[in-house]
Amino acid sequence: MNKIISFILIVIFLSSCSEYQKALKSEDLSVKNKVANAMYDKGKYNKALRLYEQIAPAYRGKPNAERLFYLYSKSYYNTKQYYLAGYQFESFASNYPKSEKREEAAFLSAECFYRLSPRYSLDQTDTDKALNKLQAFIDTYPDSEYLPKANEYVKELREKLEKKAFEIAKQYYTISDHRLEYNAALTALDNFISDYPGTPFKEEALFLKFSTAYKLAMNSVQYKKEDRLIFAKNAYATFTKFKSDSEFKNKADAMLATINQELQQFSK
Repeated sequence: MNKIISFILIVIFLSSCSEYQKALKSEDLSVKNKVANAMYDKGKYNKALRLYEQIAPAYRGKPNAERLFYLYSKSYYNTKQYYLAGYQFESFASNYPKSEKREEAAFLSAECFYRLSPRYSLDQTDTDKALNKLQAFIDTYPDSEYLPKANEYVKELREKLEKKAFEIAKQYYTISDHRLEYNAALTALDNFISDYPGTPFKEEALFLKFSTAYKLAMNSVQYKKEDRLIFAKNAYATFTKFKSDSEFKNKADAMLATINQELQQFSK
């Protein structure tokens, strides 16, 4: 019985392969479309894609090709070719505005850009594109069943951009070793804190601002030193007001003690 079943499966497999090969070579668009749909239904998306790619130019713009272009787009999506899938879904949504699949296509187009977004340390052009696409979807379909997922993606992407911005500001702090670079670091940290007031990185950013102000004051020329020590002391106050039990508190307290000691020379 097992041999019979195996034989039947082999025959079906060979028949399927033969049907697919014939469709690839066929000049009949309907044959290619039929076999492509069969390959898609079987989860053989790469094979379906090869056939859809052959016939798509001939069907482009035709109202009766709606299902074809939907499956064509999904084949790119299911094979993780997200650039091409995003383009095809966007084209589908534009060409078939009355389609019941339009909303899904618009969401999947935006999702493709989300999936193309790289880790935070790399260029974030695709992240910006994804946010624009997702926001456009949310604005167009405020009651969509895909809205929770779209909002989740937006939150994740914004957090990624926020982390990128923080790492850039932190880099200014890391490389600073003279007065001009200290000022650049202070500006970068101030901009970050202003741009992302609710950021989870605020505690560290405020500490780095204080630490930078401390370094600037300690390396300052004498006639500017008092003002810069006071500025650093104010930065300490802002930092501790935000997070009185910060993990950076001990380091900050040690620097504050030095600041207070340095300020004594100006009170005489």
